[in-house]
Amino acid sequence: MADRVPSDHETVETHRVPVESVGRTDRPRVVLPAGLGVADGDTLRLALDGDRYHAVVETNFDGEPVLSHVADNRRLARERAGTNRLAEWVAEGDVSLGGSAHLDVVTDGTEYGLRTPGKRVVYTVTGGPDASLSDIARDLDS
Repeated sequence: MADRVPSDHETVETHRVPVESVGRTDRPRVVLPAGLGVADGDTLRLALDGDRYHAVVETNFDGEPVLSHVADNRRLARERAGTNRLAEWVAEGDVSLGGSAHLDVVTDGTEYGLRTPGKRVVYTVTGGPDASLSDIARDLDS
């Protein structure tokens, strides 16, 4: 059974992160904090105000880890295909380009949440994947 943890729980670490536009477009990108423990190409479970999706960590020109495409499943996230849920979230919500959001570390290295500042969210924690399964998936991706 998965645990449920609110965003204001003592085990959830929260960071304020900028929501930027990619170049001169209106496509959003979130710059992740340094020292988060994620690397270019990592696939994460990512909730947007509580709705669960997946994202792949990329690196911007400054070498910072960023999220710019959030998808419905891991495959779509890796392929950068399907509807970009991050763009929808910014367009339909109270977070705007040039503003900021809160990034919650739910399970370090695998599960994160982006939420509108001031909004309380309850996350379903599934725990990290089995290490051997993660290694096999990473080998298949390469």
